[in-house]
Amino acid sequence: MASPYDVENDKTFHETGLANSLPALDSGGRGHSNRWARRLLTWGVESRGIQPVPPEERTDTQYHKIFFIWLSANTNILSFSAGTLGPVVFGLGLRDTCLVVVFFNMLCCLLPAYLFYGVIIPCIVNLVVMIGFTVLNSILGGQALASVNGKLNVESLRHSVGIVIVDVIALLVSFCGYKVLNWYERIAWIPVVVSFIVALAVGGKHLSNAHMAEPATASAVLSFAATLAGFVVTWSSLSSDFTTYFHPDVSSWKMFFYSYLGFFLPLATLQCLGGAVGAVAMNVPAWDAGYAGGNVGGLLEAMLQPVGGFGKFLTVLLSLSVAGNIAATFYSITLNIQVVIPPLVIVPRYVFSIFATAVYVGRIKLKSDCDLTVALPSSVVPLAIVGSTRFYDTLTNFLGLIGYWASSYAAIILVEHLYFRKNDANMYNLKHWNDPRRLPSGIAAVATGLLSFALIIPSMEQVWFVGPIAKTTGDIGFEVAFGISLVLYIPLRALEIRLRDSL
Repeated sequence: MASPYDVENDKTFHETGLANSLPALDSGGRGHSNRWARRLLTWGVESRGIQPVPPEERTDTQYHKIFFIWLSANTNILSFSAGTLGPVVFGLGLRDTCLVVVFFNMLCCLLPAYLFYGVIIPCIVNLVVMIGFTVLNSILGGQALASVNGKLNVESLRHSVGIVIVDVIALLVSFCGYKVLNWYERIAWIPVVVSFIVALAVGGKHLSNAHMAEPATASAVLSFAATLAGFVVTWSSLSSDFTTYFHPDVSSWKMFFYSYLGFFLPLATLQCLGGAVGAVAMNVPAWDAGYAGGNVGGLLEAMLQPVGGFGKFLTVLLSLSVAGNIAATFYSITLNIQVVIPPLVIVPRYVFSIFATAVYVGRIKLKSDCDLTVALPSSVVPLAIVGSTRFYDTLTNFLGLIGYWASSYAAIILVEHLYFRKNDANMYNLKHWNDPRRLPSGIAAVATGLLSFALIIPSMEQVWFVGPIAKTTGDIGFEVAFGISLVLYIPLRALEIRLRDSL
């Protein structure tokens, strides 16, 4: 029976270069690659990479999908763990933790909700950031799965197996592309919310026993705020990847509110919950034991112990909650690779779901002394296994650093769109998307990003370095990055436009 999907007339198949490149595989006896590529298209797997989507294919009017993308991507145990940083790392009380979470998320969620060769540099940084977030999610997913498995005694092994399972699930979703990703994200948040509600129901009686914290200092508040900013603002660099098939006539305000609520609701809720649990964990013996060494998965498993086997099942669901975040990240990684290496634009997008993080073959030594060899698509996996032994150091150092570059990036994009492009989408000529002679050189943006670090570095506070300004104020690198980038980009971009005599 013939497939209803007409591959030969598929615009993506021809526009991406697949129609020209795949037949060449027949020589040398590799025609199977051609047939498999065509079969994947008939199954609805998305192959388009960074090529613009033609207007006639932008027919999706289910704009609420973007809300569920961000809802599921942020409804997970990583958001919960970010909230625990307030009391555990920065010494804030529950009230101060929740105030910082709510107000800074209200501000920072605005940014993700709202150049040719030069763009390669921020894309490289963006790849590093996305891999870093995937590592953090993999660590937490692995920890949570490991906490359920009481039969294996080797801690690193248990984390390793959990990390493998979570990453493989995310790979399968991102491999299929836009349609499957949207379907998965539309439902992935539901079991996670149910799990957290049950955890709150059985453990909520302990939340009133928070220890008395010292009065909040400006340094602690700003440092915690910078960490939260790094958590959400970094979505700015990939938020547009998930809306390319929407009908172009959609109201920008509608898209903004869907996106804003998709970010704010899960982040504010779960981070406040994480702060509440983190503030009392040491006062509840079972929670404190599960939380040993910063094991967030163990903490959640301890919270759910009163409901027995059902609690273990819910812990497994919570461990898999990070797959929604990782799948969305893997999807964006596939596009970023083509931006960094333009000749790869002819390669089908789904290939990079596998090659995005390379192929890691690990040997995991089981208790029975037999070897389990696992081939999986991720250099993320070994990084996650290493980072799992020092999760809180990994989390705070990473979030603090990426917040600086993301803040500068967001400021540059805002100035470009609102000031130089007059908030008018018609000032972007999509026909020039791959013509470096007609695109901005990117020099002004790159120069702004680099020069801004002259003030960011003295204002940053990290475990390994505290700048002279930060010694007095706390970590204000995020705020400084945004402000100085606004100031620098306007004159530098104006000069670039004047010298090139074009936008």
